[in-house]
Amino acid sequence: MRRRLFLSRTAGMAGAAAWGLTGCGSEGDTGGRDVTLSLLAASYGKSVGASIVDRWHATIAAFEKRHPHIRIDLELVPIGRIDATLARRVRNGNAPDIAQSYAFADYAEAHQLYRAEELFDVTTQADFITSFARAGEVGFVEYGIPFLASTPRLFYHKGLFARAGVAGPPSSWAELRSTAAALKAAGVKTPYGLQLGPEAAEDEALAWMLAAGGGYSGPSGYDFAKKENVETLDWLKSRLVAPGLAGDDPARFSRTPAYAAFLKGEVGMMLAHPVLIEAAEQARLAYGHAAFPMRHGNGAAPPVGLSDWLMAFNRGGHRKECAAFLAFLFTNKDAARFAAGQGTLPVTAPGSESLHRQQTQRPLWKFVDQMPKAEFHPVNRSSWPKVRDAVRDRIGDAVMAHGDPRSTLDGLQLTANLAESRTTPTT
Repeated sequence: MRRRLFLSRTAGMAGAAAWGLTGCGSEGDTGGRDVTLSLLAASYGKSVGASIVDRWHATIAAFEKRHPHIRIDLELVPIGRIDATLARRVRNGNAPDIAQSYAFADYAEAHQLYRAEELFDVTTQADFITSFARAGEVGFVEYGIPFLASTPRLFYHKGLFARAGVAGPPSSWAELRSTAAALKAAGVKTPYGLQLGPEAAEDEALAWMLAAGGGYSGPSGYDFAKKENVETLDWLKSRLVAPGLAGDDPARFSRTPAYAAFLKGEVGMMLAHPVLIEAAEQARLAYGHAAFPMRHGNGAAPPVGLSDWLMAFNRGGHRKECAAFLAFLFTNKDAARFAAGQGTLPVTAPGSESLHRQQTQRPLWKFVDQMPKAEFHPVNRSSWPKVRDAVRDRIGDAVMAHGDPRSTLDGLQLTANLAESRTTPTT
C-alpha cells in the first residue's frame, strides 16, 4: 500500500506514549551465540519533519548495547515500495526476520509468521487497544502488530467559519451540507475537502459509509453494494458534489494537496489526521476538530482506523530474538523516542493513559479517545490490496456528474469476488 505523504508525517506526536507496552519478558537469550536479525523497514525521505532513519539507527544501537549477542541488519526501503519489496523477498525465500508493511494476511495464511502470542506475554498482548489488535488478526489469531497508528477527525477552519457566520462544526450531514453552502457563499474555494483522489480514496469513502451504517465488508466477506453504501455515494453526488460544495474535482483531490489547501485557507472543513495539528499550529492557523457525524445526527460515526503493521517471520527460527527486539521497541525509554515527532497515536491502553497525563499532548486526547471505536479496511483478507487499488481507481468517479454509484459499487463487488477466488497464500 502506498503511504500517504501527510499520514507518513503523522507518525507520532504521541512520543513515548505511542509505545506504552508493559514488556515482553523475553531477553532473547541466545545461549552466548551471536544471532543477526534482518529488519525490513520503511524510509520516508524528506517528507517527515524528523529523520526516521536516524531514529531506527539510534534504536538499534541501544538494543545491541543491551543485547550484545543479537545484531540487527537494517534494510530501509522507500515507503512506496515496501510492500513489493517484502513480497519479492518472501517469494525468493529470503524473508526478513521482522518487517514493516501494510499487508500481512497472505503471509499469515501461508503460516509464515509468528503469532503475537509467541512474541508477547499474555499481559503485554492484552495491552494493545482491542480494535487495533483485532484488525491484525487472521482467523481470530493476531499476526499483525499495530505500528504507527492513526484515526481521522473532522477539521474545520475557524476563520472561514466565522466569515461564513457558522458557529461550530456540523453534527449531521444536513448540517454539514448547510455549513458547506454557507462557506461557498462566503467565497471559500472548497467548502468540504472531499478526498476521493488516488492517494487514499479508500479512507475517505469508508468514513462516509461508516457514518451511514455501511462499510466495505460484513461477516461473510465483501459487501460493497449494500443499500447504505449506495445511499452514501448518492448523497455525496447529489447533495455535495453537484452543488459545487466539494471543490472542482473531488475525484482527483487527494490527501496531500487537501492538507496543503487547508493550511492556505482554501478548504473550510475536511477529514484529517493528527499531523494537521502540528502543521496548523506552525502556520498559526485557527482550527478546530470534531468527531465526524453520523448521517442523521445521532452521535459520532465510527472512525476509520489506520495502521502500519510489524510482523515476525518464522523462517529463520529466531523467535526469542524477535521477541526481545519487539519488546525493546515497545518498552525501552530510549527506543520510545523513535515515535517522537512522527504523529501517530498510542496503540496500547497504557500508552493512551500516559498520553492523557501529559498536558502538552492535549490536542491528541480526542483522537486517542476514539481509537477503541475504530473500524478498519478488511486488511485481514489477502485479497484486500487488489480490491483497495480498485476502490482508489473508481470510487471518485462514482460521485461525479457522469458517475453511477450503484454501478460502481456493483463493479467493485465483482472485482472483490474475483480477487477472493484468485487469491492464494504467498509462497
